[in-house]
Amino acid sequence: MSTLQAGAAIATPAGRAPWSADRLLLWTCVAIPLAGLALFFLYPLATVAWRSLVEKDGSIGLGNYAEVFATRGILTATVNSLVMSAATTLISITAGFAIAYGLDRSCMRGKGIVRLALVLPLLAPSLVQGLGLIFILGRNGLVHRWTGWEIDIYGFWGLLISNVFYALPQAVLILQAALRNMDARYYDAAEVMGASSTRQFFDITLPNCKFGLLSAGFVVFVITITDFGNAAVIGGNYRVLATEIYSQVSGQMNFGMGSVVGILLLLPSLISVQIERVASQRQFGSASPSGIRVAPQPARARDLAFGIGVLLACSTIILTVATVVFASFMRLWPYRMEWTLKHYDITVSGGYAPLWTSLYLSLAAAGGGVLLLFFLSFGVCRIGRGWAKVIYLLSVLPVGVPGLVLGLSYIFAFNAPGTPLYALYGSAALIALCNFYHYHTQGFLTMMTGMRAVPQALEEAVSCLGGGTMQVLRDAVLPLIAPTVLGVFFFLFMRSMVTLSAVIFLVTPSVSVAPVSVLRLDEAGFVSQAAAYSTLIMLVVGGSLLAMRALIAGAARRRR
Repeated sequence: MSTLQAGAAIATPAGRAPWSADRLLLWTCVAIPLAGLALFFLYPLATVAWRSLVEKDGSIGLGNYAEVFATRGILTATVNSLVMSAATTLISITAGFAIAYGLDRSCMRGKGIVRLALVLPLLAPSLVQGLGLIFILGRNGLVHRWTGWEIDIYGFWGLLISNVFYALPQAVLILQAALRNMDARYYDAAEVMGASSTRQFFDITLPNCKFGLLSAGFVVFVITITDFGNAAVIGGNYRVLATEIYSQVSGQMNFGMGSVVGILLLLPSLISVQIERVASQRQFGSASPSGIRVAPQPARARDLAFGIGVLLACSTIILTVATVVFASFMRLWPYRMEWTLKHYDITVSGGYAPLWTSLYLSLAAAGGGVLLLFFLSFGVCRIGRGWAKVIYLLSVLPVGVPGLVLGLSYIFAFNAPGTPLYALYGSAALIALCNFYHYHTQGFLTMMTGMRAVPQALEEAVSCLGGGTMQVLRDAVLPLIAPTVLGVFFFLFMRSMVTLSAVIFLVTPSVSVAPVSVLRLDEAGFVSQAAAYSTLIMLVVGGSLLAMRALIAGAARRRR
């Protein structure tokens, strides 16, 4: 019996089974989040799989699959998605590695500007990158206005550039983590043996980064193949699977075909996630706890080269987003460049009601989600290893499901009159639930990391003093994990504010969200109003990011 168990057994009153109340509490902490996972993730996905087998006449069979594989447009969209994702991944990994290397292994100037550029795409819906490119390179863009050049930005090249801008920050984050994971002693040994910097790069840096490169590559691949916003805004006639699902469901009301296309989109995502998971485990599971981090030494030529190259690459991202903000204040882009606030007086597409709805449901998704994830991770860390592995596997499954597929599954699961779940359909609560379970895995893994960092000796001390599970939770766990809880809360809030693909099927004329309003305004030709709406979203999300950093810093100071 461990010290924790012994302390709890001593504190148990005579005549009652040891740990009965604590076990009940632990399993309650696990059971409620698992019930939500089953009801709002597993069950909806099962309905998509079932609906893909229901043919137009109501019979069960593989007719929808046969029709999909016989439809030239869907096959073309599948090939286009794979080509686009592969091209985006190649460029993002190449550029991302150069940026990560410059940030971590050089003394280049302007690192703050680079970090700002990498944060900006995360503050706005994915379609903002496409919108900015249209303002600069489109038919009525600045380049055409100033030079007269005719640039066809719609289609493959425009979608490729906007996808790279959107995926690049996440690739850099993963590759930076891989570079930081290396031990400086390898380089010291290479220096002693007389190895040149080039030899050290190819013999030490690249081999140790291979799993990080693989992990980043598959993350970018999944982000690209499942993104809807950029494809809808700047994709033009270049059809991809994400827009094909939307066309089949919203345009043609062909739910059977839409389900099959959703399954097609789900398969490469699941395969990519599994490969990324194995790569991450090998990359970071082999790290030495006693490793020494590499400290870059100044080198004028190298630092200047990285400074120029990285800043030029990242300045394009800043320019694209800044152009969207700038255009929102221009009277008639790009013909009457006069400052005005008229585009912020939005009365079409629901006005500002969707923005307030996004704010409310994002707070609900973050607040409810962080409670469920906190109790789930607390329980998983304290139940039997066999059960913990099963629950852990179920909890990380949502990362492999594209937002479009999850949103489509919610239509099938909750738009069934006569069932209790029908009461949720068309409500903001359902959108909040969809947003939470879309990002369930990232929040769960972050919370588990924080929970495992709580010292076991501290919990045992509380138990030895007669405290039960509630006292351990209150006095030992919560004070130390508070920064992680805040981080997960703001992560869920920010992603809920900018998510488009997961909720595009769930909005109604009476309940809509801000990212969908940006898309609707752009489709209706109100591009300046779309830019204004995007700017307001970025202000809200950016303000929440600053608030998160201030609160976490305050919590860290109080803990010290």
